[in-house]
Amino acid sequence: MRLSTKGRYAVTAMFDLALHQQDGPVPLTEISTCQTISLSYLEQLFAKLRKKDLVIGVRGVGGGYRLARPANEISIADILRAVDEKVDVSRAAEKGDPAQALWIEFSEELYAYLNKRTLADCISSPYALRVSARQDGEHGRGIVTRQDAA
Repeated sequence: MRLSTKGRYAVTAMFDLALHQQDGPVPLTEISTCQTISLSYLEQLFAKLRKKDLVIGVRGVGGGYRLARPANEISIADILRAVDEKVDVSRAAEKGDPAQALWIEFSEELYAYLNKRTLADCISSPYALRVSARQDGEHGRGIVTRQDAA
């Protein structure tokens, strides 16, 4: 199973937002530059995330986005649902496939896993923090530490 670009970009952008919002709202231009995601594509994704109450837009000078709820209350499944990403490998099975029940069960397990994993879980991983620190250094952003991300 592969997530579409839409799902991957939405999760990546939410990771970036969660890691950097401690200094105030994060402009989409910052996320776009750091994550090399088209600004117009991010605007479309964030419109969907805003409609599902996962992010809040802040207007004006110093504006941008922030999480609408704490990172430990936003599951990865919430993000994927907000951008209409389906987590279903059973669709790949042909009608009458003897293994279809396996794919349906796998889809349910995968969804349950993504529903349990929160944004806070993911951004506190050592790997996510290393990647963020490298990107921040490359783009002149404040470096995130383990304490900052928690």
